[in-house]
Amino acid sequence: MPGKIWFVGAGPGDPDLLTIKGRKLLEVSGAILFAGSLVDKAATQFAPPGCEIRDSKDMTLDEMTAWLLDQASRHGTVVRLQTGDPGLFGALIEMTRPLTAAGIDWAVVPGVSSAMAAVAAAGETLTLPEVTQTVILTRVAGRTPMPAGEDLELLASHHCTLCIYLSITLLSEVQRALRAAGWAEDAPILVVQKASWPGEEKIIRGTLADIKQKCQAEKVGSQAMIVASPTLGSADWDNLVRSKLYDPSFTHRFRRGLDKNSENNHG
Repeated sequence: MPGKIWFVGAGPGDPDLLTIKGRKLLEVSGAILFAGSLVDKAATQFAPPGCEIRDSKDMTLDEMTAWLLDQASRHGTVVRLQTGDPGLFGALIEMTRPLTAAGIDWAVVPGVSSAMAAVAAAGETLTLPEVTQTVILTRVAGRTPMPAGEDLELLASHHCTLCIYLSITLLSEVQRALRAAGWAEDAPILVVQKASWPGEEKIIRGTLADIKQKCQAEKVGSQAMIVASPTLGSADWDNLVRSKLYDPSFTHRFRRGLDKNSENNHG
């Protein structure tokens, strides 16, 4: 019987941010296909003796699929180890369609995305009550065009949190789009390069006006997450709207809230 192929999210770079399930699969895998520029340490650190390990950085999509199919004919557990989360800016569906057609069983183990790792590294939050409750994960059009209605200027017009992937080399275009959408020159911008990578992480804080110059000064030109959000810097604000869920007057099924007179609130 053919083996099962697992698409495992390796997270943003730190091997310790692999999920427990992902690590357990690596430890029993007969073959691992990994994205070498980002997750090689995770592949080699947790692979068992005798595991066949292959770097995919020089392979086409068809070659990767053929390799996975071949390994599934020889091993019970095969892992495709991808950076971040397999379902976000990856070729997950392009790779699984041929597997399904060939009758090969497959499944996905989610991973920590670099957007979450970036704001964690900077001690920021993606959402705040009465500031923004919406997060957009997107990128700037490059060799891969954006679908109609998804250009950054249009998305930025919502003035919510934007996590912009794969776009650090197009930072000028990011600035142009945000300005066109009405973002102020002093709007805070966060850039985190290699979020979570031990000894390699860089955190750059700036504004729409100066973030490009700051990134150039730090020589940040690859593997970086751009975050534009009205929540940035909120830890230092004088006033902050507190979450209703934890307010003493808020009633939910685990706690009955109190009104302003310290009486039971039955609302």
